Amino acid sequence: MDNSFKIVIVGGGSGGITVASRLLRKMHSLAGKVAIIDPATKHYYQPLWTLVGGGASKKEQSEREMASLIPQGATWIQQGVTHFYPDTNQIQLADGSFVRYEYLVVSAGLEINWGAIKGLEEALGTKNVCSNYSYQHVDYTWETIRNFKSGTALFTHPASPVKCGGAPQKIMYLADDYFSKSGVRHNIDIIFGSANPAIFDVAKYRSALEKVIERKNIDARFCYNLIEIKADEKVAIFEDLNTGEKEEVHYDMIHVTPYMSAPKFVAKSPLADGTGWLEVDIHTLQHKKYENVFGLGDNANLPTSKTGAAIRKQAPVVVENLLACMRNQPPKSMYDGYTSCPIVTGYNKLILAEFDYSKEPVESLPIDQGMERTSMYILKKDLLPIMYWNGMLKGTM
Repeated sequence: MDNSFKIVIVGGGSGGITVASRLLRKMHSLAGKVAIIDPATKHYYQPLWTLVGGGASKKEQSEREMASLIPQGATWIQQGVTHFYPDTNQIQLADGSFVRYEYLVVSAGLEINWGAIKGLEEALGTKNVCSNYSYQHVDYTWETIRNFKSGTALFTHPASPVKCGGAPQKIMYLADDYFSKSGVRHNIDIIFGSANPAIFDVAKYRSALEKVIERKNIDARFCYNLIEIKADEKVAIFEDLNTGEKEEVHYDMIHVTPYMSAPKFVAKSPLADGTGWLEVDIHTLQHKKYENVFGLGDNANLPTSKTGAAIRKQAPVVVENLLACMRNQPPKSMYDGYTSCPIVTGYNKLILAEFDYSKEPVESLPIDQGMERTSMYILKKDLLPIMYWNGMLKGTM
């Protein structure tokens, strides 16, 4: 097998598949010259996992065979990456072999670091310790919520970037709604321990969500970072990020959002910035040092929320600028930091937050998206997955 390609894409997630599909649609002559490197056999539509954890969807709906999504004309190399050698345009794979490229796109996603919170990894999926960030364990979130009748329900957001910054609070709102519908909410205290300084970055949506927190009588504690779980004792240990003081909080159930980081093979490579994220220009998405390298998605050092909606806007920019680079032209397509967080605030309720690098709303619809709406919940639950599988991944939207 010839391990030399015109364009190599590292990552077969949302960004990698979308870029490959768009490239092959735009330039048919690239057929056979594009490779996607990813060891996974399955591809997941992870935004659905919030609804799975809340009992409103089945996790099987979020899963597809990777082989079914690789666009025609692309070669799938089912391997992990261990090293980048951008000075010689080579990538080393887990089996020790090398792949050569003329142009490289890095969209390797995030690495979930279950071990970064002491006691979490061994307790996950048992003793009322749950997390929607694992396909294996997401059903246990719903089992825990469904069977919970009284005590303290604790939800956390870590001191690291996460996939979809709103997800750690969405499951809390669904749990509150379920407890209310089941007639047990008066027996339950809900605490939100978040390392962030506020419930949301964007003022308009922050104001709306503060009202949700107040209405639902949730004890929200900010700059409050979970560092350890003692599952046998049902004790969570938090660090106050302002004072450095540690505090123990008793819980009866806990939903943990784990620490996340760029994949190690990205973080330790010459392509990373000082903090381990892929270093690209935040507007052109071209690498700061290597002109034939582009990046997008969760592994990139872009100062915006890491969401599928952001990738949908980044992918066309990468494709246009990559093709310009192939024609020896400067990159002209610009990404403005657009991202979207559909924040579920209960069953049939959702605030659709859309904003850019300036942290100002950039709303798509002629309505006030700072209001909770049933129509926006239907959009998230029923329409966005169809748009993802049948539009975005096929490179048509």
